[in-house]
Amino acid sequence: MSTEPPFADPEAEEGESAAAQARAGLRVRLGALFGRDDPVLGVLVASTLVATLGRGLSMSLTVLYLAIVAELTPGEIAIASTIAAIGGICASYAGGWLADRVSARRLMVVLVIVDAFALCAYVFVGDLVLAIVVGLIVFTAGSGAHTAQAAIIARAFAGPTRIHARAVLRTVTNIGIAIGSGGAAVVLVLDTPEAYRTAFVVAGVLSLGSAFVLARLPARVDAGYGRSAEAESLAPVRGRNPWRDPRYLAFAGLSAIFGIQFTVLDYGVPLWIEHETEAPRVMVSVLFILNTVIVTAFTVMLSRGTENPRKAGRVFGIAGVLMGGACAVYGLAAGAPLWVAIVALLIGGVAHAFAEVLSQGAGWGLAFELADPASAGAYQGLVGMGFGVLSAVGPPLLAITVLSLGLVGWIILGAMFLLSALGVLLIGRLAARTWSPA
Repeated sequence: MSTEPPFADPEAEEGESAAAQARAGLRVRLGALFGRDDPVLGVLVASTLVATLGRGLSMSLTVLYLAIVAELTPGEIAIASTIAAIGGICASYAGGWLADRVSARRLMVVLVIVDAFALCAYVFVGDLVLAIVVGLIVFTAGSGAHTAQAAIIARAFAGPTRIHARAVLRTVTNIGIAIGSGGAAVVLVLDTPEAYRTAFVVAGVLSLGSAFVLARLPARVDAGYGRSAEAESLAPVRGRNPWRDPRYLAFAGLSAIFGIQFTVLDYGVPLWIEHETEAPRVMVSVLFILNTVIVTAFTVMLSRGTENPRKAGRVFGIAGVLMGGACAVYGLAAGAPLWVAIVALLIGGVAHAFAEVLSQGAGWGLAFELADPASAGAYQGLVGMGFGVLSAVGPPLLAITVLSLGLVGWIILGAMFLLSALGVLLIGRLAARTWSPA
């Protein structure tokens, strides 16, 4: 006897089957995109997502916690933040240097565990000294772990797969921070000391969870993998010192200058909207959301092919043009009618977001391809150190340009971005003459 329903619709069944196949195909594509079939990328994606959930939660609350719960003054918070940032700058290079000499995966696990306990330690902060100590540990451990991760990526992947891995991790980072920031909103609504302290404990637990995930990384991500201890002792692999590589120093400096674009969005644009335009304050949130959506949606796509130095240089040049244009458009919002200011800010925000996507993808390609593979950690640490230094320089630079000179200041800033990008373009073209695909 047939078990088929008496009124089965063959066309409906075919439609359901096609939909099921489409869903399965989407799952396969997403799984491949986020490293389900790669043991290294899969571990890094999972650990990054868990860690950035906590990072989004703690980042959004740290300053308010220090001000409201720890009762520090704005000046004391600035002192603690500056000292922590200096520690992070030093740890960027130190983490990479160590990753070339000891197990990068074990180093990263240890640093993430230290970061986890330091985040939990915020619940004990009630004065300036503890704020400095805890903040310094958090920034130092986080910066060192980030550089160790870059060294792992440099060794575990090659060519386009390396850029793809970095782009995927950047996308996952944005997603995790966005979700974590949403959790911070709940804490802000509750607005109690207990809610703030609970948030830091949760962030610490998430960071600790990411360390357990990282422990699953295979040994091949470490420097010297495959060489016997005897061979390593007789002829240790020590690559070139990045401080003696003029081309890489020039690239690191120029890309760090361009990295001030992040300070523009975090610091310059909010103050510009508040003091110089007719646009409502909500535009600050709108621009942040717009930036997050564009970076999340286009980073993987637009970073393809940037392992080729010539293409990477060209892409960085395009980013310079977009960033220069974004600065000019931001400047035009001052004194303009409400609707003109809003449109100008939106156009500037879109150009700025795509400049970020393109410059990051191109920067990853050059940072990896121009580096000596035997000193991958030190080279990536130098790049991270440059970004840290310019992050500290960014706010005063914006204060003496855009916030003091208005449109003229924006034009000066835009010219700086354009010139630094053209410098990277030239480095990419020169490097392409001797480059060969991995």
